[in-house]
Amino acid sequence: MAKTGDGAVHETVWKDRKHFMWFPFSFTKYEVSNDRLYQQTGLFNTVFDEVLLYRIVDLTLQQSLGQKIFGTGTIVLSCKVDREKEILLKNIKKPREVKSMLSDLVEEARDRKRVVGKEFYGRDGGDCSCDHDDDGMDEEDELFH
Repeated sequence: MAKTGDGAVHETVWKDRKHFMWFPFSFTKYEVSNDRLYQQTGLFNTVFDEVLLYRIVDLTLQQSLGQKIFGTGTIVLSCKVDREKEILLKNIKKPREVKSMLSDLVEEARDRKRVVGKEFYGRDGGDCSCDHDDDGMDEEDELFH
């Protein structure tokens, strides 16, 4: 079970840690609930990061030859957030299964939040400088005012 900053408890769907070869010798941990991704890094200076799943816009699996040999891979998550645009789940076991599971969870989270693709485009995600409702204000500007 994972706790958020507001004290709410979320059921853990998947968790793992960064691996070296097949061995989990790392201080980087990953955990996924139905609506959030948690990342914990560091031993002495620990950083806890939390991202809402519906903010993930793209998932990419990368596997080097060494990762293929040891059955690990890196999943790159492109996010629509104010800080880090990409989150790397480095050297995790069963990366194809995890990517598929994450993709399904992201879609479910978007459905629950009623988020559609067009809400991810705007300021830095594409050109949406148009006025669809004839109120004299571009749709992009309406999102932020």
